[in-house]
Amino acid sequence: MLDTHTPLSTLAFIGGGNMASAIIGGLIKQGTPADSILVIEPFDEARQRLESQFKVKTSPTAGAALKEAGLVIWAVKPQVFKDAAHQTGAFCKHALHLSVAAGIRSDSIAEWLDTERVVRAMPNTPALVGLGQTGLFARPSVTVKDKKWIEQVVATTGQHLWVDDEALLDAVTAISGSGPAYVFFFIEAMVDAGVKMGLTEAQAHQLAVGTFVGASELARSASESPAILRERVTSKGGTTYAAITAMQEAGMAAHFQAALVAAQQRAAEMGEAFGR
Repeated sequence: MLDTHTPLSTLAFIGGGNMASAIIGGLIKQGTPADSILVIEPFDEARQRLESQFKVKTSPTAGAALKEAGLVIWAVKPQVFKDAAHQTGAFCKHALHLSVAAGIRSDSIAEWLDTERVVRAMPNTPALVGLGQTGLFARPSVTVKDKKWIEQVVATTGQHLWVDDEALLDAVTAISGSGPAYVFFFIEAMVDAGVKMGLTEAQAHQLAVGTFVGASELARSASESPAILRERVTSKGGTTYAAITAMQEAGMAAHFQAALVAAQQRAAEMGEAFGR
């Protein structure tokens, strides 16, 4: 069960979308009482889904109930964060704040909420199945005890790591935050290729997804580097060698790395654009 950490017993979410749902689901599975969670969500359909699925308390607007929140988790879109903070901040200035909004710098969040107890997180969508990766950055005023509390929360969705330089969260965004889309992109391409080679779509999907799952688990559990694992299945003159050679000649690694740099740069741009 999540340690309430302070006498303020409510855990509040501003926004009730997919990432909020992933965290809420994880917390409840680990024993956090549903009635200790409050979600501020303006859309009726989303509130009804949250109430039905998790039995949590919801409200369309911020109000006095937020004064009972010891931890506030910001799960809003970057472009609406500033307005939401101005509407909500007066009720929860006392709380510890965790933002999962992409790109928004902690300087902006601290200014909008008039507090230095701010932690930024960059999660990813596998959090929905408990296999997420979350990068974390804490402002100097966040205590060790605060960090432990944040770790308890994000641990319900998978693994986490702390970075000392906030700019590194842009790299986290490029690697793991956007990363699931890269995997889906490659799975898509493999399925399309399989169909063109004569497999059914269902057969190609099973093979492609299963290969990613198996190879990822092998990479996670092996003591060798991915390069060595790749070399072990790449016999010179064989089928894998033909495929890898084709990708190398096409400059795929360089193109892929350029794509990740583009994601990193866009994360930095979003911080500038939406953090004013």
